[in-house]
Order: sequence, then structure tokens, then C-alpha cells
Amino acid sequence: MYQTLMKWKQEEQGRKALMIDGARRVGKSYIVEEFARNEYESYILINFAHVENEVLGFFEDYKTDYDALFMHLSLFYRVKLHERNSLIIFDEIQFYPQARAAIKYLVADGRYDYIETGSLISINQNVKDILLPSEERHVKMFPMDFEEFLWAMGEDMLMPYIEDCFAKMQPLGQAFHRRAMDYFRQYVIVGGMPQAVQEYVTTKSFERVDAEKRDILQLYRSDIRKYATGYESKVARIFDTLPGQLQKHEKKFKLSALKERARFREYESSFLWLEDAMVINVCYSASEPSVGLRLKLDDSTLKCYMGDTGLLISLAFDEKTIESEELYRKLMLDKLEINKGMLVENVVAQMLRSSGHELYFFSNYSKENSEDTMEVDFLVRKATVSSRHNIIPIEVKSSTKYTLTSLGKFRKKYGMQLASSVVLHSSDVMVKDDVLYLPLYMACLL
Repeated sequence: MYQTLMKWKQEEQGRKALMIDGARRVGKSYIVEEFARNEYESYILINFAHVENEVLGFFEDYKTDYDALFMHLSLFYRVKLHERNSLIIFDEIQFYPQARAAIKYLVADGRYDYIETGSLISINQNVKDILLPSEERHVKMFPMDFEEFLWAMGEDMLMPYIEDCFAKMQPLGQAFHRRAMDYFRQYVIVGGMPQAVQEYVTTKSFERVDAEKRDILQLYRSDIRKYATGYESKVARIFDTLPGQLQKHEKKFKLSALKERARFREYESSFLWLEDAMVINVCYSASEPSVGLRLKLDDSTLKCYMGDTGLLISLAFDEKTIESEELYRKLMLDKLEINKGMLVENVVAQMLRSSGHELYFFSNYSKENSEDTMEVDFLVRKATVSSRHNIIPIEVKSSTKYTLTSLGKFRKKYGMQLASSVVLHSSDVMVKDDVLYLPLYMACLL
């Protein structure tokens, strides 16, 4: 994200504000303030979640008098502003949409740079009655990815080697693969929320990490009660049933788990709320692997993954039924009797999403012809579009023993539309029968 901020500053030169959208506690405010401190002569951070009434009054009283607005902000925050070398940060912008509406005119004024951060910024009540500025570049911020986790662990050299092996499609070798998988298991368990990672780096205590994650989950539940206006109970129900849904072999979300004879249209807004909050990653069913996957989606058939796999683990296990250290130790040693597919599929969804992919899967059932019954975990478009062979089918395998029946049928039926098929598994790199077998930690490189 720091590199994204640098690119924006250098390329835009104040012509566009930057809006960073992300889940609560993903580190938006921290990274922006760090950037402001290092890259500008001065900055003002206005946190609209805890803003003083006087500051709101400045925005009301000086809507068209920017000389007065900047003078009052400078005096209030005791910060001298420097033309073209100061940054003004609108933190938690969703709490004061009027400031977001003013971005159009503040950018046109041209004196300073502007960054906005927020969660739930697309929710209706947060954009009601305002004109969204076209002078705003929108980027999403996700939990720390596997490479960033390695940096936090002081391991700077492993990912460049993984990337090199990926580019050459050659194995890492037993020693380095084992090291990568050990870090990857830690990443799955700890997750990518910065507070949890920081706690793990500092204490190596899974119990302390678990406490941090449960604090974040409690914050999410509080947000649901406060902001999911009109359908709080439906959103909370979806949120709490996520682990149970993912634990099943068939991971399509079953509405019957929410209410008998439930219909999708009853819950559509609730799924969208959680997706907008970036608490979940929604994976939609695509009816065929065409280059325009969005044109082929069935938005009433979906899979829901937790935005962060570490949070999923804490959500899945009641802290009263099992001690955190015992739970995590068994997870690390691969001795916990759970459906591991739940965790590895969730972390692959997380890695694909943070790499910029929208999430799609393929599922078809036929009573008449078993050859037409198949399911493929993920479909992603290759980087360079050509006249054919544009879609990469991905199967995710959590165990060392598995079959590829569905993938075989899928390749047979849609071969002309597919690029190389990928199986993500716990073993090293291998190429066989035009299928790329890649270790799970390479999901971020697809």
C-alpha cells in the first residue's frame, strides 16, 4: 500500500484525491499517517470518528472560502500548511460524507494533496444526498498478504526465490519448500490483520494473537449492530454461520441454514453489506469460463469466505471449549480434526482477492449426464487476453491424496476456453499432463 501511495503522489501531483477502502483494523490510518510523516513537509489528520464539533463547524461555515478553511484547520491542529507539500487526511470519511463531497472543490483548489480512508463507504446512508467526486481515485486495502507476513517475520529472501521458481516452473527443493510451508501454516493461523501479526512477532503466543483477533471480531459485531440498519439480525446470522458453511464439503452458501425456505432476495442486501464492509469475500458462480466472467455470473449462487483466514479460525472455535494455545498447536502440527479444506480454500480466496482478482467458481449438476456434473473451486482470467485460452481453472487441495475428476471433465468440455489448469496443493512445483501443480503459497502469484 505504501508503494501505491508513492505512485499516486508522483503521478497525480494533486490532480486526484486518493480514497482507501478497507475493513476495520486493516491498517489504513497507520499506513497513511506513516506515509504523510515521511513524504510531506507537514500533514493534518482529521479523524471523523472522533472529530471535534469546532472542526465540523469549519466545514459548514467555510464551504466556499478555502483561505478561511485552511487557516482555521491550521490553527486548530497547530500545523503549518505548505502549498504543494502538505497532505490533508480525511480519516474514517464515512462518518462525515459532506467532507467527501467537498473533495471535488478542494482538489480543484490545488494547494494540497488529499487522502481519504474509510470502511462501509459504499453503504447507502454513507453516500446519501452527496455527489461522489470524480476527482477521487479508489483503491482497496486488504489484510497483509503472505509476502508482507514474511517481511514481518524478518524473512526477506524467501519470496524472491519463490517468485523465481514460479517463473521457471521449477521446484523449490525439499528444504526451502518445507520452510515456506512452515511459514505458510503460521500465516494461515495468525492471519493478516496487522495487530495480530504484530502480537505474534512480538510474543510468539498464539493465545495473545487469538485475543487480538477476538477483539477485532467483536468490533465487527458491534459495527453490524450499529450500521446494518434494518437488517442487523440477517447480517449477524450470515456472519456467525460462515464457519459452518465452509466446513461442509459442498461450500455453496445454503440459505436454509439461515431460515427454512429462505430466498436469496431476502438476504441479498445482507451479503452486500458484509462484502462492502470487506468482512467477507464473495465468490460467485459463473455459468461458463468465458473471458467476461462477470457477464456469466449467477449472483444467487455464491460462496462466502472470511476476509481474513486468521479471523475465520477465531470465529470458528468458541474460546470456552478449547484453550487457544492447544488449538493452535494442533493446527500447526496438522493434528486437529477439522475440514482443512475450509482453511486452505479460504486463504486461497483471500490471496487471489488481494492480488486483484474478482472471485468466481464453476458448478454444474446434471441428473441425465454424469459427465456434466462438475465443480471447479476458482476461475481467474489470465493477465493478457487473447482470442482463446483465457481462463485459468484452479483446484485447491488440502491433503496429499486427491483426485481431479471434476477438473478433467471441465478441461474436456471447455478446453478451447482454458489456459493452463492449476492445482494448488501442499507439495512442491510439478508439471504433468498440462496441469501446473503449485504449492499453496504460490496462489498470490497467479
